[in-house]
Amino acid sequence: MKRSKLLFAVSLILILSFPILPQETAIRNSSEMQACFETLQRGLNSDNVGLKAGCAYMVGELRCQRSVITLLQILHSCPSEELRILAALSLYKIGDTRGIFAIKQAIKFDESKRVQRMCEIFYKASNQESFENNINIAVN
Repeated sequence: MKRSKLLFAVSLILILSFPILPQETAIRNSSEMQACFETLQRGLNSDNVGLKAGCAYMVGELRCQRSVITLLQILHSCPSEELRILAALSLYKIGDTRGIFAIKQAIKFDESKRVQRMCEIFYKASNQESFENNINIAVN
């Protein structure tokens, strides 16, 4: 009985691990990409905190330069510490100079010690990356 259950479980895992239909993972054209960025931007401007957090994270992962201003507004004026930290993380990932400068200013001027500490971590990481990139350029 145990052997048949084990055999059934293993065969089920094997069957489910193989894709049945091909999956599309890339966005095909620029109009679809534009629609994606517009949807994320609308989500960033939403009043729904969860939606705003998810969109802020995705904008950082996609490195969307067009969302820097909205992320700066979140970093400066959002009452939620978590959203301010998430905005700082996304600004760090995007790597825009305005965002890095805003992270540096948040280290000094944000009222939350937690946000200040996280911004300091992001700022030091961005400095380390730029230092390593400069060394790689100089060596090559």
